[in-house]
Amino acid sequence: QAQLVESGGGLVQAGGSLRLSCAASGRPFSDYNMGWFRQAPGKEREFVAARNWSGRNTVYANSVRGRFTISRDITKNTVYLQMNSLKPEDTAVYYCAAGGWGTSPGGWDYWGQGTQVTVSS
Repeated sequence: QAQLVESGGGLVQAGGSLRLSCAASGRPFSDYNMGWFRQAPGKEREFVAARNWSGRNTVYANSVRGRFTISRDITKNTVYLQMNSLKPEDTAVYYCAAGGWGTSPGGWDYWGQGTQVTVSS
């Protein structure tokens, strides 16, 4: 069964950086689109970034464009989210997603368990 496991979350001061990782297992994900979503307390899960299987198309939410970068290492079956210039409003649980496309969580097939990111002011 396909599994996604996120890591790299933590507590960081505003202006700092974190890199999240999402390791995929159970099947090759080289032909899958990969994405990141986040969910803050009391809010709906929202789209952050996505990268299609070929790497030729990447999409970012307006709120993170220019600060976050999604990338992947096919040899490691891993996708990354580099987060720079973090703001307190970036605080959320971050989820890795695979096998879909678009900004709606319902458009994705596989999900990780999430990793907490907390940005202090």
